[in-house]
Amino acid sequence: MNKKTLTKLEYNKIIDLLVEAASSPGGERKCRNLKPSTDLAQIETAQEQTAAAFTRIVKKGRISFSGCYPVEDSLKRLEIGGNLGAGELLRICKLLETAARVKSYGRHENADDQNDCLDIYFEQLEPLTLISTEIRRCILSEEEISDDASSTLKHIRRSIDQINDRVHSTLTGLVNGSLRSYLQDAIITMRGDRYCIPVKAEYRSQVPGMIHDQSSTGSTLFIEPMAVVKLNNDLKELYGKEQEEIQVILARLSADTAEYTESIRTNYRTMTELDFIFAKGSLALSMNASKPVFNQEHRIRIREGRHPLLDKKKVVPISVTLGDEFDLLIITGPNTGGKTVSLKTVGLFTLMGQAGLHIPALDRSELGIFEDVYADIGDEQSIEQSLSTFSSHMTNIVSFLKKVNQDSLVLFDELGAGTDPTEGAALAIAILNHLHTRGIRTMATTHYSELKVFALSTPGVENACCEFDVETLRPTYHLLIGIPGKSNAFAISSKLGLPDYIIEEAKTHLSEQDESFEDLLTDLETSRRTIAKEQEEINAYKRELERLKSETKQKQEKLNEQKERIIKEANEKAHAILLEAKEMADETMKNFRKFGKENISAADMERERERLRKKLESTGSRVTLEAKKPSKQHKPSDFKLGESVRVLSMNLNGTITSLPDSRGNVTVQMGILNSQVNISDLEIIEEKVSYSAKNLHRTSQGKMKMGKAFSVSPEINLLGKTVDEAIAELDKYLDDAYLAHLSPVRIVHGKGTGALRKGIHNYLKRQKHIKDYHLAAFGEGDAGVTIVEFK
Repeated sequence: MNKKTLTKLEYNKIIDLLVEAASSPGGERKCRNLKPSTDLAQIETAQEQTAAAFTRIVKKGRISFSGCYPVEDSLKRLEIGGNLGAGELLRICKLLETAARVKSYGRHENADDQNDCLDIYFEQLEPLTLISTEIRRCILSEEEISDDASSTLKHIRRSIDQINDRVHSTLTGLVNGSLRSYLQDAIITMRGDRYCIPVKAEYRSQVPGMIHDQSSTGSTLFIEPMAVVKLNNDLKELYGKEQEEIQVILARLSADTAEYTESIRTNYRTMTELDFIFAKGSLALSMNASKPVFNQEHRIRIREGRHPLLDKKKVVPISVTLGDEFDLLIITGPNTGGKTVSLKTVGLFTLMGQAGLHIPALDRSELGIFEDVYADIGDEQSIEQSLSTFSSHMTNIVSFLKKVNQDSLVLFDELGAGTDPTEGAALAIAILNHLHTRGIRTMATTHYSELKVFALSTPGVENACCEFDVETLRPTYHLLIGIPGKSNAFAISSKLGLPDYIIEEAKTHLSEQDESFEDLLTDLETSRRTIAKEQEEINAYKRELERLKSETKQKQEKLNEQKERIIKEANEKAHAILLEAKEMADETMKNFRKFGKENISAADMERERERLRKKLESTGSRVTLEAKKPSKQHKPSDFKLGESVRVLSMNLNGTITSLPDSRGNVTVQMGILNSQVNISDLEIIEEKVSYSAKNLHRTSQGKMKMGKAFSVSPEINLLGKTVDEAIAELDKYLDDAYLAHLSPVRIVHGKGTGALRKGIHNYLKRQKHIKDYHLAAFGEGDAGVTIVEFK
């Protein structure tokens, strides 16, 4: 790949992000050396590896390879029989521990998990747990070997501790005893690995021993008392033995490790490769990227692509196609409108995809495979080389034209700029036409109207523009394929405050052809926005219809379930009542046969009859007559919207919500249940309310109003109340019933002990507006109900 192109398209910044995602020195090095490939098989393999790592990271989280240190030098020394130091053995130990952790991460937790292309890497890892455990047991750090590394080392260190204790004990006795007055300070110090005490120079002869040092002034001598000389000699000898034993331990660990040098080398290479692959997966996750689909037809189809170096919360996605219906795309529009970003996005996506990296675009985005990418972006004018802006651009273009072929992707930013507009436009058309004729995939940005006309009039060449909002003077960054863009110079200048007379004069310098072309572009843009707005509204309506359709379907399914449940419960209830009725009938027949054979008193028969009657009443209140027919045959014209009806087959009341159709079916709303019912299964509910003209009175506005007693019931239920509570409620009820001209009325008080009935009758005797009262007849309540008639 062209190195200058990699820099211009900021591929190196993507590599920097990739390096940050790696966690081992070897992985970072592989990331730093990553370059785009041109081999389809190699690209597909790299993409599969990135996708597998991406999936594993999403499922299990990120894995760190921080313990994967480079150990090649140490392994080579082991192979020639050398011994390793504590630090080198610890690095190998950490490498093996990391291998164990990575291998555990690579195992599939569930049997349903599918194998992927990374399994082979995890299978190659050999943690060598025995080796790493032994190294970790023996070596605590680079400066410290464990006492338990060997029994000999443990014995030596125990002896060292004992001698140290004896030396300290002896010196402490001297410092705090007979030599105290001869000392500069009452302390014990070290000089050259020997324990000494600081003696004043004038008392040198009073302290027998070996002088090891003196102070800078000569006033203090550091003397090793003769009492500890032998102990210090023994201590120094033990220190030497300790170092010898440590070397023996390191040699043993080195020999054990040397048997597995190839396995350790394989672990390092495998984990370095895995770190590199998982760095690509982590980068894809952070960019919310997806795996592109590659083709060898040099076709590019990017769906909602976002430039990876821009803030993903602010960047506007673009959709770009190239190489299908057209192989040359000319992007026009105002400055800072997003033309260069669109150009860089296409080029950078191509480089990233061919390097095995996912691209931040929607799934199923397509990329072609190109042998090389050439980009002329930015200003490379050079004072030292006497190159102007135009010269630097043209130098790049000349070098491109010598190398490009049908396997190349060419990107031009502001082609032909920096010189006379007429000549620049002519050169740009000639260059683009040359590339187009050769079938080379090309994208170019420009301000020249001549290139817009060239795109409109040339087959296989397409216009595109970056949308710009003139009202806010801000680009929307949307890339629109098939529409040439306007520079909007007049509109922007006007918004920024340039006087109108200057703008009008500027327009007079435009040729009639240029002005009409700009007007055409304006009309196209207006039409496009209108169509886009209408399309958006249509899509919103479609979504709303789909939502309503889904809700209606759910409600209908719920109603059907409720209807089936209600009918099922009613059938089960009816079946139970029929069984109960059959049992009661059998019992009744049995009792009557019994009464006929035996001498049974009339009172016993009456009590039995009363029991059966009550049971019949109780059962009858629960019976639903499924085959009940309406008391009156109704015509379709009898049913009005809002009419209250009873559905006989379901024994439910409802309201008509639709008029009868040709088959006599109407829709009835019964609570939450909405059902189609034939009028033959309906009975119109006639709400009978007793009232007279006395119940009506006129307001001051002359409108009729109903009295309070408009809907007085012909019956009052006083069951369960005390006599005082019943009398108070009965008194109000009788007044309302009398005013409503209801006569007769029923008072339900029950039989019980008879106290409530007696209290009510005593009250009724005293009421002057009552004509008569008596207990109800047999079958109407008997002694549990009193019938009252008013005068």
